Amino acid sequence: MKAAETSQPTVQSRQLGTQLSGSMSFSSQMSKEDEEMSRNALSAFRAKEEEIEKKKMEIRERVQAQLGRVEEETKRLALIREELEGLGDPMRKEVALVRKKVDSVNKELKPLSLTVQKKEREYKEALEAFNEKNREKVQLITKLMELVGESEKMRMKKLEELSKNIDTLTLSPRQNKGTS
Repeated sequence: MKAAETSQPTVQSRQLGTQLSGSMSFSSQMSKEDEEMSRNALSAFRAKEEEIEKKKMEIRERVQAQLGRVEEETKRLALIREELEGLGDPMRKEVALVRKKVDSVNKELKPLSLTVQKKEREYKEALEAFNEKNREKVQLITKLMELVGESEKMRMKKLEELSKNIDTLTLSPRQNKGTS
């Protein structure tokens, strides 16, 4: 559109220039009508030039208005981008902080895990030793009960023998008294 507008005035100005130069060379033959025509052509040319200037100014104003809107939109987009980046940063920082804490706790857990495993082994060994000693104790108690039982039987037997001996001794003197 702009190229067509600029090419029309140049064609018209060439025609006008040709007419003017032609009319200047024949100025003596020029009549009032010719002068009127050249004035009309000149005023038409000026009117076209003014119209072209007005359109150029309108287009410039529209371009400036568009540039203003583009600048405003660019600023808005920049603000939106900053907000987006601002939203992402705290989350990344928090995630990084939590990850560091997890790593730190993992480092602390490793030696504790080894200690737990060692203590579990020690506990199992102590439990086995305890159970072994407990079994040994049960066996000894069983043996003790057997021995105590045998001892009581033997003592009871001995007491019965002694009791029989006493009974025989006590019967013997009576028998002696009765026979005498």
